[in-house]
Amino acid sequence: MLSQLRNTLSLRACASVCRLVHTKEKGKPLMLNPRTNKGMAFSLQERQILGIHGLLPPKVETQEIQAMRFQNNLKKMTDPLQKYIYLMGIQERNERLFYRVLMEDIEELMPIVYTPTVGLACTQYGHIFRRPKGLFISIRDKGHIRSILDNWPETNVAAVVVTDGERILGLGDLGVYGMGIPVGKLCLYTACAGIRPEKCLPVVIDVGTDNETLLKDPFYMGLYQNRDRSQAYDDLIDEFMEAVVGKYGQNTLIQFEDFGNHNAFRFLRKYREKYCTFNDDIQGTASVALAGLLAAQKAVGKPITEHRVLFLGAGEAALGIANLIVMAMMETGMTQMEARQRIWMYDKDGLLVKDRSQKMDSNQEAFIHDNPGNVQSFLDAVRTIKPTAIIGVAGAGPLFTHDVIKSMASLNERPIIFALSNPTNKAECTAEDAYALTDGRCLFASGSPFGPVTLRDGRVFTPGQGNNAYIFPGVALAVILSGVRHISDTVFLEAAKALAEQLTDAELEKGRLYPPLSNIREVSMRMAVKLVEYVYSKGMAFYYPEPLNKEGFVRATVWNTDYDSFMPDTYDWPALCSKLNTVI
Repeated sequence: MLSQLRNTLSLRACASVCRLVHTKEKGKPLMLNPRTNKGMAFSLQERQILGIHGLLPPKVETQEIQAMRFQNNLKKMTDPLQKYIYLMGIQERNERLFYRVLMEDIEELMPIVYTPTVGLACTQYGHIFRRPKGLFISIRDKGHIRSILDNWPETNVAAVVVTDGERILGLGDLGVYGMGIPVGKLCLYTACAGIRPEKCLPVVIDVGTDNETLLKDPFYMGLYQNRDRSQAYDDLIDEFMEAVVGKYGQNTLIQFEDFGNHNAFRFLRKYREKYCTFNDDIQGTASVALAGLLAAQKAVGKPITEHRVLFLGAGEAALGIANLIVMAMMETGMTQMEARQRIWMYDKDGLLVKDRSQKMDSNQEAFIHDNPGNVQSFLDAVRTIKPTAIIGVAGAGPLFTHDVIKSMASLNERPIIFALSNPTNKAECTAEDAYALTDGRCLFASGSPFGPVTLRDGRVFTPGQGNNAYIFPGVALAVILSGVRHISDTVFLEAAKALAEQLTDAELEKGRLYPPLSNIREVSMRMAVKLVEYVYSKGMAFYYPEPLNKEGFVRATVWNTDYDSFMPDTYDWPALCSKLNTVI
């Protein structure tokens, strides 16, 4: 009788637990959802309760074994694009395992999920397509963007990365194929800063493409039309911004990525005081470049106010870097005019000078100088202006020629050479050329990764990679956690300082201008802590009450790759157990 009573109570409790589980995802769909799938790491009890027992081999694996399997398979591959496809396949099946594999070998795999391989993946997007990621909004959806956002399964989005695909890295207009960029950026939000992946939304806005090759490509996946550059385009972007904050809140971070130069500056000016937004190509690139210059100060022994900088390129990246350098110089007491006089720009039409016949953009006016003389080439510009630093952001390939590099070496004891264009084949020079032609005296950084360089005398230099990933994950984490509503350029100035101060003397001696990428998660955490402290001190934060322990506050929010348990919450009823014992 008592035995029967215990069994009845047990069954009733089980029925109650099972009903709770029935309200959640169960069975095969649980395994098909990358957010919940654990593969063979489901325990025996989970398999039985969730209705997936028998759908997996009998072995119960640890995540460590699963990661080892994928890592071994990756090591067998030599083609970067195949590695990209394989990694994205893991992300489509098992999200936590994907991030574990990525984070455990971030220095090796970041060039796969991000630049330079992501550029190649974008050019081949329609040919390697397997499963859609992110949200696709076209000009034909005008008036209905909110309903499209309602189709996105996650309701608590904190960060959006959006592109219209017009200027993908140094590759030009790739239209809807540009989706690989927001996806890759948001992978690094999670891997580098621990932002929960379900809070991230990648978006591509398709208004057509002017890339004739794509318009003739049967595998192209966007609208077969030239870019709409009418007022309808602006109206679409306006509607998108309003729909995002209307659904997810005013504090939602919206990162613009790889828009054309004109639109990038225009939208930054238009939206920066109305929304929580930034443009990584302008502000993120500027911050990481400035961090490299600040780090170089330690080796050169010369303050930033004494540098003279010559840019190859005068687009959004160059102007963003130049403006942030001006801010850094002004912090030391230099006037804005004095600071701007120390910055020169050279584009496809030559130096930005007052009597140039070619039309110049209004954004470039601050850096237009009197004509210094007969300058017919970038080499002439170097010899005439005598810069202490040259920064390449033109995306036009190896224009830092041997003569340019040698000229920089003759003008400076420690020439600063930044070849920041992406992907690798668009870089202004190689690390090997920079070190070899300056006898190892240069301070070099690149946008895409280069391996260590060994000179003839046996000295080994490790090139610094001026990767925006050092900046945007930490900035995003700080902005999201502190409830910043408008992101000032001073935030990126502080981010540059926070990055530069993390470089050790030992790393600088090896040729590095940035901390090792293998340590990027800790770099992002420290940066986020510094920025949270800064935005609260300046009254920019709207998250209250203000956390007293900023570091503890930041680190407590970090998402990790450990699997969740899907076992129901089971427990005894003390009063009932007491009565049963009394009866016994």
